Amino acid sequence: MITSFIGLRYLRSTGFAKVVTWFSFLGIALGVATLIIVTSVMNGFKTELLDKIVGMNGHIEISTYGDTGIRDYDKIRNVIQKNKNLQSVIATVDKQTVLLTSNNARGIIVNGMSREDFAQKKLISSNIKGGNISSFHGSVVFIGTRLAETMALKLGDSIRCLIPDGLITAFGTVPKEEEFKIAGIFEAGMNDYDKNVILMPLDTAQDFFNMNGAISKFELFVKDGVPVNNVTSELLKAVPTNLKILDWQHADAGIFHAVVVEKNVMSLILSIIILVAAFNIISGLTMLTSNKTRDIAILRTVGMTRSSILKIFLYIGTTIGVLGTSLGLALGIAISLNVEKIKNFLEKFTNSELFSEEIYFLSQLPVKINPTEVLLIAVFSLLMCFLATIYPAKKASSLNPVDALRF
Repeated sequence: MITSFIGLRYLRSTGFAKVVTWFSFLGIALGVATLIIVTSVMNGFKTELLDKIVGMNGHIEISTYGDTGIRDYDKIRNVIQKNKNLQSVIATVDKQTVLLTSNNARGIIVNGMSREDFAQKKLISSNIKGGNISSFHGSVVFIGTRLAETMALKLGDSIRCLIPDGLITAFGTVPKEEEFKIAGIFEAGMNDYDKNVILMPLDTAQDFFNMNGAISKFELFVKDGVPVNNVTSELLKAVPTNLKILDWQHADAGIFHAVVVEKNVMSLILSIIILVAAFNIISGLTMLTSNKTRDIAILRTVGMTRSSILKIFLYIGTTIGVLGTSLGLALGIAISLNVEKIKNFLEKFTNSELFSEEIYFLSQLPVKINPTEVLLIAVFSLLMCFLATIYPAKKASSLNPVDALRF
């Protein structure tokens, strides 16, 4: 087609207009790629954070309003388990202690649970790096990999745990201290958990913390696809009124709201890159129109219509948009799929930490590419490029050949 042929010739034209055209092309590609990378990382961060938090604490938590603990928990557990939308119900002791070694001390959280419940907590039981779940009984503990590194501990070592209000004597309450053997090391993949939590058999934890057979809370895991709000409403009618029910959407709402807001703000800011590139298309095509004024006049003189001239410049702008968007899609998806490798390379090259586990909670940079968002980014880019082409294209088609040839 003659219009596309002339459009390609004009795209290969020399001069400053060509430089602007190249900047437009690269700007669109970089804008699209950056948007895809940022949205993919933020999606991955949100999904991974949700999986880790829910995987460790459950979708729903049932506890008492005070610190008295839940007694006769087997009866209450039977009532809870009648709900068919629940995948598992885990009874836990959740207390704080001081972990003591030969040369170190650290405040730590103890999660006490039965071996059967431990096996159901897949985030941890399926990520045991040392030891075996069969040894989870008696005076033993399982610790996280980060805690083992920080405290220089290994499988088979002994640790001491101290609580300030452990023993009641005639002279008052004195601290209680017991020794436990490290029977397993796990890696949940969440730095805060791997560094600050130890697991202990339920009966051992109850005795150590003087719980008198009580537990701190129930952790409930809902079946896939079942709305958590519906299950919470059903449980409110079934469990005793002296128990508090809290789902993850309320317990950790601030974290996920912050992630969503940050993603939206970042996407809005990075969209400006595409808008700037679109304005460059306007500048480039406007300069190209000025440079090709006589050519356009000659084309009009030999019989080419205004609509054909319009199509030539629409073709040029659209081609820049399609090629830039395509390159941006390829770059964005390729970098997103290899972002962890790129991060590791940059950390070695710059000798610095780009993704701190202490700040971002996770041990590696997560990525989740959302096809719908990628499609929306591509459509947005193409639409901006097309709209940017309309003004210079109309200007070129409205040139009067007589006035253009007069100079």
